[in-house]
Amino acid sequence: MRVVELNIYPVKSTRGQSRTEAEVEPWGLADDRRWMVVDDAGYVVTARVWPALLSVTATPLGRGRLRLEGPHAAPLEVDATGTHEYVPVQIWKNTLDAVRPSAAADAWFGKLLDHDVRLVWLDDPTRRPVNPAYGLPADRVSFADAFPLLLTTTGSLARLNDWVVEEALLRGEDPPAEPLPMRRFRPSVVVDGSDAFAEDTWCRLRIGDVPFRAVKLCDRCVLTTIDPDTRARGKEPLRTLARHRRWDGKVWFGMNLVPDAPGLLSLGDAVEVTAG
Repeated sequence: MRVVELNIYPVKSTRGQSRTEAEVEPWGLADDRRWMVVDDAGYVVTARVWPALLSVTATPLGRGRLRLEGPHAAPLEVDATGTHEYVPVQIWKNTLDAVRPSAAADAWFGKLLDHDVRLVWLDDPTRRPVNPAYGLPADRVSFADAFPLLLTTTGSLARLNDWVVEEALLRGEDPPAEPLPMRRFRPSVVVDGSDAFAEDTWCRLRIGDVPFRAVKLCDRCVLTTIDPDTRARGKEPLRTLARHRRWDGKVWFGMNLVPDAPGLLSLGDAVEVTAG
């Protein structure tokens, strides 16, 4: 098994960026989801409700600095390093402090969404623990949904796309013109060479020289049904996952990882399951 994709999402819910190599930090890949948009009450804003976020390209320029590009306004460079305004923010069940860098950044996203929002930066990711039901007391995560990294496999996506075609034909519908791309699932790491859904049984693995715990399968939300290019909403993959991958009231695709040590991941790295 080998790594065939590495991705970061510098601002939560914005467009992903591919990498040929990525540093693994205790809370995720370097520059991954250290920024997010919140509403005027400090609650996380995502593309689940605001798909226009998927049109934004955010490019890290170094610690606490970011370039924003979107279809609605001129590019904007944001620097949070000289800012000392901390605001309380909430991401799901976690409440913590984050830096609010500038009114200009707030206005840039406000114009995109036509809503009163704020851009915030997590200067210290040690503030947010992972769910203690699945992690160790020292485990931390940035503004990712729940865990530092998400791994998916090409074998599982191929099986899912086969199911989508089969289900369409059973309903008497034309199958989709194109298979679902992996981008729908917003993974950190994509692995090739495994059987479909083999990752369901993994407990520990090594990617390159970096050890990971596979702590929890990933339950999927409505964001996977939004085309990342057109922002059009559909029914797949949730409709098909509900037929084949539904239990505990949720549907599942991908495995959440917690690193046991820092290191460097590169395309082509070998993936070894060390405990299953």
